[in-house]
Amino acid sequence: MSRRLEDRRVDIKVSDGNETRVVKGDFETKTIKLTDIADAFSDLYEGVLTSAIFKNKFHELSDRISIKDYSKGDELDIKLLDTTTLDGMRVYMRGLSFVFVIACRDALDGARVFIEHSISGGIYCTFEQRVEVTDEVVNKIKKRMSEIIDANHEIYPVDMPTKLAQKEFRKVRRFEKADLLDYRHDEMTRIYNCCGYIDYFYGFMVDSTGKLRDFDLKKFNEGVVLIGPKKGIKGKIGEFKPQYKLSKIYNDTERWTTEQGIRNVLDLNRAIERGEIDDMILTVEAYQSNELSRIAKRISEEKSRIVQIAAPSSSGKTSFAHRLRINLRVFGVDSIALSTDDYFIDRENTPRDENGMMDFESLEIIDLEKLNSDLDDLLSGKEIDEIRFNFYTGKRELTGKKLSLKDNEIVIIEGIHGLNPKLTYNIKDELKFKIYLSVITQINLDDHNRIPTTDLRLLRRMVRDFKFRGYDARETINRWESVRRGEDINIFPYQEEADEIFNSSCMYEISILKKYAKPLLDDIGEDEPEYVEARRLNKLLQYFVTIEDTSIISPVSILREFIGGSKIVD
Repeated sequence: MSRRLEDRRVDIKVSDGNETRVVKGDFETKTIKLTDIADAFSDLYEGVLTSAIFKNKFHELSDRISIKDYSKGDELDIKLLDTTTLDGMRVYMRGLSFVFVIACRDALDGARVFIEHSISGGIYCTFEQRVEVTDEVVNKIKKRMSEIIDANHEIYPVDMPTKLAQKEFRKVRRFEKADLLDYRHDEMTRIYNCCGYIDYFYGFMVDSTGKLRDFDLKKFNEGVVLIGPKKGIKGKIGEFKPQYKLSKIYNDTERWTTEQGIRNVLDLNRAIERGEIDDMILTVEAYQSNELSRIAKRISEEKSRIVQIAAPSSSGKTSFAHRLRINLRVFGVDSIALSTDDYFIDRENTPRDENGMMDFESLEIIDLEKLNSDLDDLLSGKEIDEIRFNFYTGKRELTGKKLSLKDNEIVIIEGIHGLNPKLTYNIKDELKFKIYLSVITQINLDDHNRIPTTDLRLLRRMVRDFKFRGYDARETINRWESVRRGEDINIFPYQEEADEIFNSSCMYEISILKKYAKPLLDDIGEDEPEYVEARRLNKLLQYFVTIEDTSIISPVSILREFIGGSKIVD
């Protein structure tokens, strides 16, 4: 670099929250490139740096940020995000999906590709019918992906008027993507160009393919699973453990939704605009009722005595359990309910996590010996004392009531550990029936933009917390990472233990939740820590046409547990 150009560089101190280093900015343009900052700090991070937060706004590493208000020696406070964070991993997997789509274009003669849903820590992808997924096909795609990554191609973000972006997509006959942008509120749209292929993604993107070296591709069912770094740590690749039961419910749900003529958000919006939503709501409710009846019949036929239900947050467990009890009565089976919460040990004995905090989601918080003893007594025809955990005193108390099982009665146990074999270690497996309640997003934005199930659950919880628990959206967002961490440890590893998996979501649900969630998200100011997540969710909601009239939704619908008006949830 010449002396003249060197004089135009300005030293800026940059802090990533852990350490401060000097990075050279451009004195003439008064900007600094985030890639340069990431390169200066990359050795401090376990994962791959993919994005950043500056002045409470999310940025791609390809962005330049302004330093016009800073002088030499001033300090910029930037939060760099790597793949060990949820947001950082999202960006990585989105970039990996982009490379996968490009590789399929090259290796499979432009075959249409569908980015479907998460599974086993990866992303399940399928192809149009003409592609038979063989080991040879998978290896061919994987080889081309490696070539693209090794070449370290730049991924160019191009900001253009939304109308022009639609025109570009129509040129390459990707009409659904172009039509979806009709629902985008922003006048400008960022599209991405890599290896001569353009695409639009809901969310942010990595700046180059060379960052995506930690990946694998595995054949699974009729498609493939795209796998990223293990626990987000660079240099390590995740292990694929097939989840056949969960995959089946995903595939069955998506197939049924497609049969109803709703393949994606565009189809949903058009159905709403045509005034077809009432019939759709009634059809979905009938479908869920049929599934509940089928599960209840199976329980009665197998003569199960203990039904264990586990579900992640905001799955509608309370409504589901009530409706299951009603359906069981149709087949001559009554039930009593036990909550694992009532078997908590005294609070003073609560186990601690690695940070020394009380771990209220650990299995060890439950008095397993007492629970198994009570279940054994009930199954033996004995009476037990009903107990309740007093959350004010932190101790178990007797209610004064006795519980016993009649010949036609079963025990229903609810709790996050419901699928863990250790929960009912003393009970014979043939007496148990395990149910996993999930919230599976049935539609995606388009072929390449999936809607994570966690986003739907977060929207549900946000609306419910505000309406019934007195929490605003800030508090719900703030707690969400901790909630998900507990689910990753205590629920998701045991999904395949379930005898049945029930999907409690509805294909039209986000269009209903939007009316309630958007004002809560809009209330979060730009200077608040939760703004980044609120803005991301708001960008998702913009693609959905709002369903204003919810009167046709049944008062016993699981959805009523979140939006109000339920006759079965207090």
